[in-house]
Amino acid sequence: MEKNTQEATPPTTTAGKIIRCKAAICRNPGEALVVEEIEVEPPKAWEVRLKILCTSLCHSDVTFWKMKPGAVSAFPRILGHEAVGVVESVGEKVEGWREGERALPVFAPDCEDCRDCRSAKSNMCASFGRRGMVGFGMLRDGTSRFRDGSTGEVLHHFLGVSSFSEYTVVDVVNLVKIGVDIPVDKACLLSCGVSTGVGAAWKAAEVEEGSTVAIFGLGAVGLAVAEGARMRGASKIIGVDLNADKFELGKQFGLTDFINPTTIGDKRVSEVIGSSISTEMGLPIFTLHTMHEIH
Repeated sequence: MEKNTQEATPPTTTAGKIIRCKAAICRNPGEALVVEEIEVEPPKAWEVRLKILCTSLCHSDVTFWKMKPGAVSAFPRILGHEAVGVVESVGEKVEGWREGERALPVFAPDCEDCRDCRSAKSNMCASFGRRGMVGFGMLRDGTSRFRDGSTGEVLHHFLGVSSFSEYTVVDVVNLVKIGVDIPVDKACLLSCGVSTGVGAAWKAAEVEEGSTVAIFGLGAVGLAVAEGARMRGASKIIGVDLNADKFELGKQFGLTDFINPTTIGDKRVSEVIGSSISTEMGLPIFTLHTMHEIH
């Protein structure tokens, strides 16, 4: 694997101080993001301030960008939730983290203590619940660490991450350590898209060795599902997409077959898939029912 030579340890002279930096601010639904100067306050208890090294754009960012203000959508806000950062400073009560360490901020919190976080079957934290995932625009104590650099206006957080900023503050339950040898432009995808897709195959579906898997939609998440199915030993991985070019791309992630719904005439996709899948494989009734509903 290619070594990432970017310096991991930032200056420590900013610890405990407000940092002025640039961020892409979303002020209203659907409006263009504007890069402006903001203030990022020091981390409070259970919080870590990160210098963002790399961030990517997820479709969920676009979804929330267009979403009207409501219980889970507050403006102005700083979007972004797929990223890699380096720890600039830590707040009180933070254990196991120190300045200079690489961190992967993840929107799904893990308190490591509640029943669900200790279970191998779920990662939906019972302690933080929906507030921990969506965040309602604020951190654990109900306040923000972001201010408009000119007016002092409060800027809302997003999914507990807000990576479209040079610096951000994240709750420690939303952080995972990673090594410096992992290229940051690839590691940032683990925050959401890749982990969602691989996790769907590895944990949710528990794909068995030698099984057949069908994937509808071959975007980043769909391709990650294919990779997860390949890792689990699936013998046939069928991709379904309107873009024929996705088959060649998908082969790199384990696709063995491809279906373009626009080229199968009057047949349903489920019929084409069904010709190569035995319904005696032990598929859940819901799955079989869903397959018959797919055109």
